[in-house]
Amino acid sequence: MFKRLALAALFVVASAFGALAAEDPENTLVISLKDGDVVVALRPDLAPKHVERIKALARAGAYDNVAFHRVIEGFMAQTGDVQFGDLEDGYDAARVGTGGSDQPDVPAEFSSEKFERGVIGMARSADPDSANSQFFIMFVEYPSLNGEYTIVGNVVSGMEAVDKIKRGDEAQNGVVTDPDRMLKVIVAADKK
Repeated sequence: MFKRLALAALFVVASAFGALAAEDPENTLVISLKDGDVVVALRPDLAPKHVERIKALARAGAYDNVAFHRVIEGFMAQTGDVQFGDLEDGYDAARVGTGGSDQPDVPAEFSSEKFERGVIGMARSADPDSANSQFFIMFVEYPSLNGEYTIVGNVVSGMEAVDKIKRGDEAQNGVVTDPDRMLKVIVAADKK
């Protein structure tokens, strides 16, 4: 009984996020992967500066063909290195994960939201104000990230495609050889 109620509650929450994404195409990101589209409800209510950065990079086509360079089973899939991660133009296996965009870093916008399955967070260095273009998609709940990284959105559909992203080498902190990529990333309001 409890499991059914928990699943029903989870469905209601997921449906609410889905409705939010459908109602606000300006704050909905569509990430095309080899196994299907991932729809993300961006959260400008939590991280307005980070959301604006992601939308600007998506609109510039900067995320197209960018590798999932670090993917750790039971944790997350990281992408978004527009400087060294573009598998069509400028991919550098030795440097991917160290780059960003040509824009300045974005100051932290931490919240009380939880890092759970499907949450999108901004990657950064040890400096809390060093997020730039890289982000990660959570495979599972990970409480140690709560309040330490900026949450920018939630996957509302397409987690099955995220689950199929090629995993990296655990001994190499998730570094992926011959990685999967984001084929195309658009803001839903721009869909033609």
